Amino acid sequence: MADAALDLDAAARPVAAPHSHRRRGPMRWVVMALLVVLLIGTLFPFFLALINAIKPDVDYNSGGPLSLPSALDFSALVKFWGLADYTRKLANSVIISACVAVFGVVVSLLNAYAIGVGKVRGARALLVIAMLGIMVPQESIIYPLYYMAKATGLYDTQLSVIVIFSVIQSAFGTYLLSAVLGSFPREIIEAAEIDGANRWQVLWFVVVPVLRPTLMVVGTFFFIWTWNEFLIPLVLLVSNDNQTVSVAMGLTRGQNMPQPTLLAAASLLGIAPTVLFFLLFQRTLTRGVVVGAVK
Repeated sequence: MADAALDLDAAARPVAAPHSHRRRGPMRWVVMALLVVLLIGTLFPFFLALINAIKPDVDYNSGGPLSLPSALDFSALVKFWGLADYTRKLANSVIISACVAVFGVVVSLLNAYAIGVGKVRGARALLVIAMLGIMVPQESIIYPLYYMAKATGLYDTQLSVIVIFSVIQSAFGTYLLSAVLGSFPREIIEAAEIDGANRWQVLWFVVVPVLRPTLMVVGTFFFIWTWNEFLIPLVLLVSNDNQTVSVAMGLTRGQNMPQPTLLAAASLLGIAPTVLFFLLFQRTLTRGVVVGAVK
């Protein structure tokens, strides 16, 4: 009887179609080819900036931007570094972006905790307001921000840019984290409250450990987005001691348009820190996307 049952069970199992892996083979190559094309298209601007930043002016004038350099020439990089005071600009960008990443995540977490877990009244209206903060173009709010910074005495200070971008970036963070916390298991929170934990203890000792990968992803995006901002730092940071890398790139391009290799050096030094930051935190981003959801 046991053998008969085993035979019936084996007969009931679906039989895999013969050579099914062969049908998937050509499609895999097509997908791989598309990914390679997209990768080449993504990396081509970086490659173009690199070869032109280390190319002598003679090679550029004779062969154009697509020609390979006949010799390595770092004079454009050195010139832009000194002309833009790149060391100071780099430090300013790191400080501003890091502060916005930290403060933006904290504000987003507190807002999302109140909306998703606290179930405050008007939660949907608050989320709509947050979405409006994401969609409103910066050009339409730059004048109010300028006069507010003037009135509060924060004009031409890094603190003004940090506060503004922390609020702007937290609009997206609030929307994202509130969606995650809306499905947070109530049993875990109720168990912590039964053990005597208050709301702050539930947040820092229960919610934050679970959301740590997601918070790292949000902070990483806040850092990169703030690093690439140009308009608000351009308007609010006028002194050379407070300007960021993106502002220095824009101003230097306007002053040195006839020298293409200098523009390439500015582009390379402008994007290199963000690429390095992304590569360093690539595993954190991947882990956050995979395990960031609350189960």
